[in-house]
Amino acid sequence: MSSKAESKMRSHLTKVKEDLMTGVSYMIPFVTIGGIFLALGFAVAPTGPNGAPDTSQVGTMAYFLGQIGGLGLTIMVPILGAYVAYAIADRPGLAPGFLASYLIQQGDVLVAAGEVIGLQGGSAGAGYLGALVTGLLVGYVARWIKNWSVPDFIRPMMPVLIVPVLTMAIVSPVVLFVLGVPVAIANAGLTAYLQGLQGSQALLVGGILGAMMAFDMGGPVNKVAYVFAAGLITEGITQPMAAVMIAGMIPPIGLAISNFIAPHKYAEEMYENAKSGIILGFSFITEGAIPYASADPIRVIPSIMVGSAVGAAMSMSLGVSMPAPHGGIFVVPLSNSPLMFLAAIVIGSLVTAALATVLKPDYEEGVGAAGEAEAGAAASADD
Repeated sequence: MSSKAESKMRSHLTKVKEDLMTGVSYMIPFVTIGGIFLALGFAVAPTGPNGAPDTSQVGTMAYFLGQIGGLGLTIMVPILGAYVAYAIADRPGLAPGFLASYLIQQGDVLVAAGEVIGLQGGSAGAGYLGALVTGLLVGYVARWIKNWSVPDFIRPMMPVLIVPVLTMAIVSPVVLFVLGVPVAIANAGLTAYLQGLQGSQALLVGGILGAMMAFDMGGPVNKVAYVFAAGLITEGITQPMAAVMIAGMIPPIGLAISNFIAPHKYAEEMYENAKSGIILGFSFITEGAIPYASADPIRVIPSIMVGSAVGAAMSMSLGVSMPAPHGGIFVVPLSNSPLMFLAAIVIGSLVTAALATVLKPDYEEGVGAAGEAEAGAAASADD
């Protein structure tokens, strides 16, 4: 591949990543509202016949909170697809992106589509993975139609009539029969697998999710793990959300602890950052670790990945759950095991703190070594 083609491919992949992140950023407030209101509904609900919280009693506070939460978690997936399409095609892509993404969440429709093409399954809907791909497809089709050369008298109708309607007409068969049914079948299989996780499998999944949350501290890899866990809340699977939240809290807390116990290994101004890092960590804001990672990525990133993986794996193996997709320390009482939730944060943070402290040299020594290396490079250049 020529350097020009490689550069073009890299630019295209970067744009796709940005489009996907646009969808995620618009979706997250719906996830947060839905998850927290649903969790509050469970918190105040009376106990039902099966021993679980019952939010079905019409007119109660639990009922109304549960309705708000359920709607937020239902609408979040179509919002994801809609704003991925919006990022690509602007306003003309928004409505078909929403409708197509909502269409493939309808299990009965996908079951009927599966019968047409001879596949069984799909009753769970295509989930957020289907919405991501649908958003991309709708966006590219809408942008293609939007760029058609049309007579001037038709152009005012393009964004509100022609582009949305034609886009929906073109993508609907693809979304239903080519994309929706296979993704929904895969989604159902994944859900069943996660529901049956135990032992070493739970440790492995927890460790992977934890490492992903820490790897880029709020970046695309972090968001993939977060959206994966948040999407499972709608299926009643809340253990991955606990693992992801714990893993996202550990990096700022662990590095702050390291800074407190070994201040000589950090720049003096980082000590103040450590104080805010504790607050950010407990608030589930992983980005609080970024100043440390920016200053020393080679040592810091492995330290936080290991600590987060340990905390998340511990959480998954113990079956700790979290029905709220955000809130950090403030939603710990909603967990089925608040003490174990906190214990996983503490243990993961201590692992990160220990690794970072051991791996990092004294700050003056590191600065001196860097200075010597720069001086040596300059001398070589002069020779």
